[in-house]
Amino acid sequence: MGILEPDVRYDGCNDECKGLAMLNMEELELRDRRVLIREDFNVPINDKGEITDDSRLKASLATITKAYLAGATVIIMSHLGRPKEGQSDSSLSLEAVAGKLGSLLDMPVGFEKNWINGFKTEHQSITLVENVRFLTGEASNDSSLAKKMGQLCDIFVNDAFATSHRAHASTHGVAKYAVTACCGPLMKKEIEVLTKALNRPERPLVAIVGGAKVSSKLDIINSLAKKVDHLIVGGGIANTCLKSEGFEIGASLYEEDMIEIAAQIMKSSAEIPLPEEVVCGKKFTVEATAQIKSIHEVEEDDMIMDVGPKSMKSIKNIIKNAGTILWNGPLGVFEFKNFADGTKELAEQIANSQAFSIAGGGDTLAAISNFSVAEKISYISTGGGAFLEFIEGKKLPAIEILEQRGTD
Repeated sequence: MGILEPDVRYDGCNDECKGLAMLNMEELELRDRRVLIREDFNVPINDKGEITDDSRLKASLATITKAYLAGATVIIMSHLGRPKEGQSDSSLSLEAVAGKLGSLLDMPVGFEKNWINGFKTEHQSITLVENVRFLTGEASNDSSLAKKMGQLCDIFVNDAFATSHRAHASTHGVAKYAVTACCGPLMKKEIEVLTKALNRPERPLVAIVGGAKVSSKLDIINSLAKKVDHLIVGGGIANTCLKSEGFEIGASLYEEDMIEIAAQIMKSSAEIPLPEEVVCGKKFTVEATAQIKSIHEVEEDDMIMDVGPKSMKSIKNIIKNAGTILWNGPLGVFEFKNFADGTKELAEQIANSQAFSIAGGGDTLAAISNFSVAEKISYISTGGGAFLEFIEGKKLPAIEILEQRGTD
């Protein structure tokens, strides 16, 4: 049996968090302590019960390794999917995750189904407990549930930046009631990297925001438009902006009630290059034939599903000269092979850029995996909603409570 050494691929921004009044796990004595770690193991699992993307598990290995090697008895909790609160769902059990985690660590990882009222553990062991969302009161941040979580440990470690925008019992409440509450190495690293990118970025600062809906990312688009030098939009967001500028977009996905707001965003100080050439299909299917067209040639029954080569040439020049890149969302329907070229080239351009690049969000991580560029992205955030809200400047509840606990 063995255990992996901590991941040291990224070692920058070490001074960014000195101003944060929160404990961090690496400063604490962990030997002979029961350490409860909140990780984000919300991983995709197929119909066969197989984990199809283990990047979030790999991101947690350094934290788990450090706690274990320091002599702690490690208990790990996480959510998976969206089960009906208070009810178990075998398809969303973390048992398969425990097996995969043990394989990645190359050592046994126990699994405990009935854990909230306490359970026995071997000294200096690692145990993953069942899905926190099977418990009534998790989403509502029930204080009695949070207290039970706090009673399981000597030290609570929040290492799940991706869930830090939620005030749940396992992310926020437990930090109120645990004897000691601190951030983990992954959480600390996420805050460091994003803080530096926002407060002291190398210029030009370029943001890429894609995806289907403007409404789901409106606040972040507004915020970024005031901070960045270039804002590249894709997907339904780009279509809505095109519509606001008077272009015909046929049957393309867009949001009618967001047109006026999109028009205001287009007037911001950031340079926002809209696609001059697009890739259209007549049907939203994987078999749809792709047609490259000028934005002025889009027909009534066309659906814009990717950016064209001329548009990518403009985007390429912006990325080539960037100092810092923030990436959240694809440029098109990259899941369909015929409409994947724009997002694929974007991923490759970012990967080959000399800029400091940060990528976050579920679709973005999927694209990074699909196009095999992970090793060349400077930092891949585990967060989706948390990533966006942090960049927007919002206070994230799970981070705020750790700051309130301070160094007590």
